[in-house]
Amino acid sequence: MYPLRTILAATDFTPRSRAVAGRAAALARQHGARIVIVHALPPRKRPVSRLRLGKLPDPMARAEAELAKLRESLPDLPVECQIAAEKPHLLIPRIAQEIDADLIVLGLHLARRVLDTMRLTTLERITRAATCPVLIAHSPEIQPYRRVLGAVTFAPSSAKALEVAQGLAPDAEFHAIHAVQLPLSAKLPLVDVMTCAEMKEAEMQRKAFMALKGLPAALHMPEIVPGGVHEVLQFRIAELQPDLVVIGSNSGRDTTSLGNYARDLMRAPPTDMLVAKPD
Repeated sequence: MYPLRTILAATDFTPRSRAVAGRAAALARQHGARIVIVHALPPRKRPVSRLRLGKLPDPMARAEAELAKLRESLPDLPVECQIAAEKPHLLIPRIAQEIDADLIVLGLHLARRVLDTMRLTTLERITRAATCPVLIAHSPEIQPYRRVLGAVTFAPSSAKALEVAQGLAPDAEFHAIHAVQLPLSAKLPLVDVMTCAEMKEAEMQRKAFMALKGLPAALHMPEIVPGGVHEVLQFRIAELQPDLVVIGSNSGRDTTSLGNYARDLMRAPPTDMLVAKPD
């Protein structure tokens, strides 16, 4: 079982982070873990005009007041708070390493249509730099996870994601799905898709995957479905209605990278989402 002793909960005090503290608290109570709440101060802005009356709000004072409210709302838990004037994608992984965090809980991504096409988002940068799994808290209803869906590639990172998810949701149902992109030759009318070379290879990969240690005991045999990753997963999510989707950070050898599909899913998660790297 994946240990959960220290949880880093990052918040920017906006509605995007509304589920972070509640989910971190629920997991902390379940595992007897401590919570470290982290807030990155925004860069100091220059006054618009020298004639502006009154003093500008003090970002540090506001952050301290907000964190005090959060701490007071969790009187039954050991809660620490850290504030720093540092970019979130640098601050959060650094503190996570310093406190030996087992999990980072983040809020939702702030969509920027133009910038998102040109650079990594803050969420993606944090996940790439972090050495522990990242949970994106989406649902405002903080209930124990009951149905988990893994979008698996049969890579080690997929196995790690399911292992971590078992620790977060020990009583949940576990399902997994693997999408297989087929060549045009396998889609011809007289070709049996289920016996084509690509499906056979996927079945061999599944067999090796299921022999890995650490997979949830309640994991159903992963489904292998022909089709694009997006369409296959969207269909399964609509059918299964999971409250936690888990995915490995990458499907290749570079553990510091993020797979394209993991990135897409993180930008608009359908529900709470867990991203993990291989050991």
